[in-house]
Amino acid sequence: MAQLPPTGESAELQHRDSHCEPLPGERETLKTQVLNAGASVLQSFKPIKSIHLHVCGAHFYNGDTSKKAIEAHHFCSHLNADVHQCVIYDSNKPDARLIGVEYIISEEIFKSLPEEEKVYWHSHRYEVLSGLMNAPNLPQPAENELLKHLLCTYGKTIHTWQIDKHNLPLGPPQLMMAYTADGQLPEKDSLDIQARNGISVDKNRRARQHMAAEAGVKAAGSDSWESGDTFQLALQPVRGIDAAAPLASAQSSNKTESERRA
Repeated sequence: MAQLPPTGESAELQHRDSHCEPLPGERETLKTQVLNAGASVLQSFKPIKSIHLHVCGAHFYNGDTSKKAIEAHHFCSHLNADVHQCVIYDSNKPDARLIGVEYIISEEIFKSLPEEEKVYWHSHRYEVLSGLMNAPNLPQPAENELLKHLLCTYGKTIHTWQIDKHNLPLGPPQLMMAYTADGQLPEKDSLDIQARNGISVDKNRRARQHMAAEAGVKAAGSDSWESGDTFQLALQPVRGIDAAAPLASAQSSNKTESERRA
């Protein structure tokens, strides 16, 4: 018998346990809370207010589907019809942790990219058709219409916080990918994501069957990890640059200006 995803209180407990460890640091003081409240009234937050879309999916570290799937809540804005930008949190709760960013582009733009750039990008076809990607709280007809626009898009995702490993954003940023076929996403991770978001992947998949004809074949060069070409970000020394040169130049400029005034 298939295991049903937990719901209600058990799902909420799973969310609280999804953080690897509690954050270090003290609680906000009353003074800080008052200052924050004042800032929220007086400042505009225009880039944040342009966010109009919330979709949830799952990412994995490029080249390694064996590790825990990372639940990724994308809060996105449109720069134009072909380019979206998203901030990614590990949940949609008030205490959610900012774990990365994703840029989403149309297939037309993706095909125009240099071949060496394409290795950073993943397709969204399977995420949509499989039922895994979801738009929380939207009625299914509206969700399907929205996700149809993401079906043939491509994403470049960088996670700056390895939330499954550390209670702070430690180490180098990580290039992330999305699942492209059944059997890649660990079943337990799938059940946990379904429970926390109140969705059924099987139900979503059935409701999106009509999109398969529109999906076509994904563009060559995306999901490069499937062919064994896997890359990951790492900190490397930069050679041949004199780090002191800009400082020396600035000091010299300041000295010349002081002498001119004298």
